[in-house]
Amino acid sequence: MAGLDPRAVIPTEIKLHQSSRLLELTFADGSSYRLPYEFLRVYSPSADVRGHGPGQETLQVGKCQVTITDVEAVGHYAIRPKFSDGHDTGIYSWDYLHELGQRQEPMWQQYLERMRAVGASREPDGNPAPPAAAAHSCGHHH
Repeated sequence: MAGLDPRAVIPTEIKLHQSSRLLELTFADGSSYRLPYEFLRVYSPSADVRGHGPGQETLQVGKCQVTITDVEAVGHYAIRPKFSDGHDTGIYSWDYLHELGQRQEPMWQQYLERMRAVGASREPDGNPAPPAAAAHSCGHHH
């Protein structure tokens, strides 16, 4: 993002909404995003999710009920959330969080496509929710 004011991607506010499992971010450029915990977990920038090179990503399944139990500041440039499934190695830079906010919908659709392609489930027990319960289980993201 050449020419972007580096101060524009610094969050001015970070809120955890535990009941809706959303991380709300407001940035200095005026943009704001509500990122579901599940979305953050499956797109963790950690090596155990991303791998060490292209094509080495590990698809994260059964994460729809995951919560963030704590958030640690990493210098003045990032946060490290601690997830309820024990994952705590992802360091989310302000730039990465801003990118996740901007690209949330296509990235979420890509994740759902990858899940469908391998027959995986977002449900923790590995079983897809029955159609009638789907709206009440993990819900959907916008």
